[in-house]
Amino acid sequence: MSGKRVAIVQSSYIPWKGFFDLIRRSDEFLLYDEVQYTRRDWRNRNRIKSPNGPLWLTIPVDVKGKYLQAIKETRVSDPQWNERHWRSIQASYARAPFYRMHQPMLEELFLGCRSQSLSEINFRFIARFCELLSIPTRLTWSMDYTLGEGQTERLVALCTQAGATDYLSGPAARAYIEPKLFEQAGIGLTYMDYHGYPEYQQLYPPFDHHVSVLDMLFSVGPDASQYMLVR
Repeated sequence: MSGKRVAIVQSSYIPWKGFFDLIRRSDEFLLYDEVQYTRRDWRNRNRIKSPNGPLWLTIPVDVKGKYLQAIKETRVSDPQWNERHWRSIQASYARAPFYRMHQPMLEELFLGCRSQSLSEINFRFIARFCELLSIPTRLTWSMDYTLGEGQTERLVALCTQAGATDYLSGPAARAYIEPKLFEQAGIGLTYMDYHGYPEYQQLYPPFDHHVSVLDMLFSVGPDASQYMLVR
């Protein structure tokens, strides 16, 4: 009987390539959007490269007086964000080698995004980028399952309900995960290692690994998987 590897991570807006390596290494990837929305984080923003250096693309969201709202409860505060982001992407990447290849699909992806839910927006982009990168992993929501109490206990409960034999965690979670709880549940625990990415030709040196996956798609097109850790 083969095992099943699960990863559980909060959704992010147009994530970097490492996010998709984590998805590719999983059999099921749960978007953990029932946890608290965190400001100045990756939930509603990411970076691209521009002629003037790194440029933040941020989805404006309603946070006033909503300090404890969950990611899934977070709503967009300006419906024109997608048009501004697409103009910035055009200005930054129009000269990239594979801009024309991806432009029709990505333009529709951005300009056709009408949802006011941050979770739904993130899911829309993540799912489409998985298609472009030929990642077959099943994407689900934590709200499809029943949550337990306690930080590690919740992760174990989600893994158990998803039928996981192994849990693949991001490296930052070492600070709070209690490995013994996974061991008691009979679930293997491993951590993602993001070291070793090869560089590719970016439009605006110096090279920066920590930008949106859009940069890699526009720069190397169909060879994108060759510049990821899981090929």
